[in-house]
Amino acid sequence: MRIPLLTLFLATFLHAEKKPNVVYILADDLGWADTTVYGHTKLYQTPNLDRLAKRGMTFTRAYAASPLCTPTRSSILTGLNPATTMLTTPNCHTGKPILTAAEGKRSAPQNKAIQPTPVNRLDTKYYTLAESFRDSGYATSHFGKWHLGAEPHSPLEHGFDLDIPHWHGPGPAGSFVAPWKYPDFDPNTPNEHIEDRMAREAVAFMERNKDKPFFLNYWMFSVHAPFDAKKDLIEKYRGLIDPKDPQRSPTYAAMVESMDDAVGALMDTLDRLKLTDNTIIVFFSDNGGNMYNEVNGTTPTSNTPLRGGKATMFEGGVRVPMIVSWPGHIKSASTNDTLVQSIDFFPTFAELLDLKTEENQKFDGVSIAKALKGASQERGPIFTYFPHNPPVPDWLPPSVSVHHDHWKLIREFFQGENQAHHYHLYDLSKDIGEKNNRAKENPETVRELEQLIVEFLEESKAVLPVPNPAFDPKKYQPELVGVGKDRSNKKKPAKDDPFRKELQGWKARNCQATVKDGIITLKGTAPNPFLGTGAGQFSGPTKITFRVLSPKGGKGKVSWANNTPTPQSVPFTLKTGKWTELTLGLPAKENLGILRLHLPAGDQAIKVDSLKLQSQGSSIARSWKF
Repeated sequence: MRIPLLTLFLATFLHAEKKPNVVYILADDLGWADTTVYGHTKLYQTPNLDRLAKRGMTFTRAYAASPLCTPTRSSILTGLNPATTMLTTPNCHTGKPILTAAEGKRSAPQNKAIQPTPVNRLDTKYYTLAESFRDSGYATSHFGKWHLGAEPHSPLEHGFDLDIPHWHGPGPAGSFVAPWKYPDFDPNTPNEHIEDRMAREAVAFMERNKDKPFFLNYWMFSVHAPFDAKKDLIEKYRGLIDPKDPQRSPTYAAMVESMDDAVGALMDTLDRLKLTDNTIIVFFSDNGGNMYNEVNGTTPTSNTPLRGGKATMFEGGVRVPMIVSWPGHIKSASTNDTLVQSIDFFPTFAELLDLKTEENQKFDGVSIAKALKGASQERGPIFTYFPHNPPVPDWLPPSVSVHHDHWKLIREFFQGENQAHHYHLYDLSKDIGEKNNRAKENPETVRELEQLIVEFLEESKAVLPVPNPAFDPKKYQPELVGVGKDRSNKKKPAKDDPFRKELQGWKARNCQATVKDGIITLKGTAPNPFLGTGAGQFSGPTKITFRVLSPKGGKGKVSWANNTPTPQSVPFTLKTGKWTELTLGLPAKENLGILRLHLPAGDQAIKVDSLKLQSQGSSIARSWKF
């Protein structure tokens, strides 16, 4: 009996295997030692990540492309190193878009190097992973944190069909537990947890698209600040705390559990929809665990046995958890020690799933498809470019590093004698805690790895730090390198910080401030100099009055921000060469939060002798005379 050709075609079509779905889960600030998968925590509970690891492959040497979140996020979507895109800081929620990096102009005299000015948005000129999936026939969605820019640089302009909650800020809007402050995105129930809500939204997306391939990009808000969690979970962990364990925050432990619950919700849904066997799940983190904030009287977490944490060039800042599951294709309950980095995901998916890419599209990453299939793979060196020096524990001056085989070399720009670079060399096979700098005893290894760095920087066309011509050896304090800024709320006696007493709670940023005869004099050291202070006690419309002297005149503004999508501001113009008293109305709708007085002090010395805030809806007022 002959089978009609049309019947045979339809049978073949209906039984053709659907393209694999991809669920990419990115935790925020989750350290390498923050899951039970790697065996370095006694407090945190992550049974769903254990379940995912049993279904797939756990990578032991996986690295974020940056020790801070936003640069890593850009690397995932572009397959490019932050040195190439020059998106090297998490500032995509601030200021006007900067799409071209520039060499830095100035720095304080105690600094040997001047940091470059990076871009602050993910430029839509890049063809992203989401666009590649979309153009290959996938439904695409983004849930959770973005932090790569608001419109016209939001997920919707970078290849995603859906974006929830469409928030571009650096973390959750106000709180993990409702009420929160996302524009046009209200909680469904009182005290709703944002991670529970994101998981439900992701589940709904999978249910709607179960019959066609989808790319679900779930970038969690967890476990980034602000540090809050479900009250019952916090109480659960209070009874499990060992005061001798460096991981001893019940709030952070509760946040980790809610994160893990969300992973479980997605896995349960894939099982229920019978999509598990045809779905690739990736779990990754954007940088190492936070070791510089304070919660419950301690740091949020500990990355032990790794050194340092978020915002550092040491292993605790960049080594992260990574699990990949694809039943039938990736061996279950397997581990892999291939050196991998976040720039590798795009080229890997492009090869595994035959995704469309642009003609001659460049990747800094490589496909790790061989490693995922269980074969031996030599990834080659990976590079971390971080030309900044945030004051956190174990910080380093502007740096670049290379991992190659078991060695890691960190170059500090211009920190040696006569503006030479300074080096840290570690044998990670024997010294995972980076306690023994072996640069002096292995000069040949330093030269070989430094040559790799030179070639990398040339190929990436990175904008580099430059020597600081204003460097003053008398003001250089090398003993402060690696010493974190005191972020505790404890008030210090005035004698410990006389300058803070002189500024009366205001802080000078991007400028030098001196106080003499009741007058603050400000001189810019970087773009956008300002005085800032906490003004949370002022709510609603408020007036600010200040007296200022500007030799050249110019434009400035007063801005305030309290978990709003963008800071609000009121502009003003200074006259030339005489004292002027200005009174501005600030049309705030909530409390002012952080208040900033932006002054045109870039090329002139601005003087301020008094400030006053007056709430228009109450008798609350405060005056400052210096």
